Amino acid sequence: MKSIDSLLDKILLIGITVLDDSEELITQIQVYGPVIRADADGIVIYRNRAQSEFTIPPDLENVSEAKPGEYNLRSTGETVIDPDYLSSWTVHCGNQEQVKQYSEVGFSGYRKQ
Repeated sequence: MKSIDSLLDKILLIGITVLDDSEELITQIQVYGPVIRADADGIVIYRNRAQSEFTIPPDLENVSEAKPGEYNLRSTGETVIDPDYLSSWTVHCGNQEQVKQYSEVGFSGYRKQ
C-alpha cells in the first residue's frame, strides 16, 4: 500500500480487542466494509449491515494486506470472503459507555496529535 488514498473503495476488516484496566477481556469487536474516506482524521468504512460509519485512526502501519480466504467473525457469525485489508487494535476501557462507542462507531472523534 503506497498511500492512505489507496484504501478508498477497498474492503477493510477491523478487529478491536477491548480490555479492562486489569487486562481482562471485555469484548472483541469485528466489523468490515468498504473504505469511504481516508485522511488525517481517520479511516472510515461504511458498515452495510449496520448502515453506519465506523472509524479507526489513520495509522497505515496498523493496516495490512489480507491474504485471500474466508474470515469468520465471531461477534456476528458472518463470513467475509477475500477482504482487501486487515486492521487489528487493542484498547483499554474503563466503562461501558466507552465500550458502546467502540462497538458502534469505532474511534470516531480520534485526531492524531
